[in-house]
Amino acid sequence: MKAKKVIVVTVVALVLFYVITNPQASADGVQTILGWLRDGAEAIVTFVRSLFA
Repeated sequence: MKAKKVIVVTVVALVLFYVITNPQASADGVQTILGWLRDGAEAIVTFVRSLFA
């Protein structure tokens, strides 16, 4: 369990370091991920609508 906790803390620290040192690229990355999620949700909605149309 200790190894898992060390890995989680390390990953969180690296993400925080990246966000603090490069906020513009971090914001662009978040916007890209949110765009993918939105596109996926729209595809699912379209699929469900086509089932009941």
